Amino acid sequence: MTTDRYVSMDNGPVVSRIYDLIREEPAPGVDLIWRHYISAPQGWEVALLAEPEPSELSRAEEALIQEIFATYGNLTRWDLVRVSHELPEWQDPKGSAIPIQYSDILRAGNKTETEVAAVEAELESLAATEAMLQPA
Repeated sequence: MTTDRYVSMDNGPVVSRIYDLIREEPAPGVDLIWRHYISAPQGWEVALLAEPEPSELSRAEEALIQEIFATYGNLTRWDLVRVSHELPEWQDPKGSAIPIQYSDILRAGNKTETEVAAVEAELESLAATEAMLQPA
């Protein structure tokens, strides 16, 4: 659902740009759309402030979110750390951050090399499109 960068950090895998959005305080006068929906962190925890428009997500994305929440939504953050350390793509960065490749995530999900190659090609195409749409 994201073309963000994934990294292994001490407490588990992290989606890099989302992590930055959580930690960053916007500059004075800058209105981050993120802050309309997600609170500033309080003790490393954030809260949903408002429901985003569901039309932004496909039915498959909504179903995936609901499935993940049903499975993990009642766990504490330390339970989530424990679970994430069991993921085969996570590596202990020992205080640093180690990039996680999409191919590692896909292989951990038992995708074939053909499927891995197809997804990586699609992600490259999406990244190129996003780069073209970025302001100069």
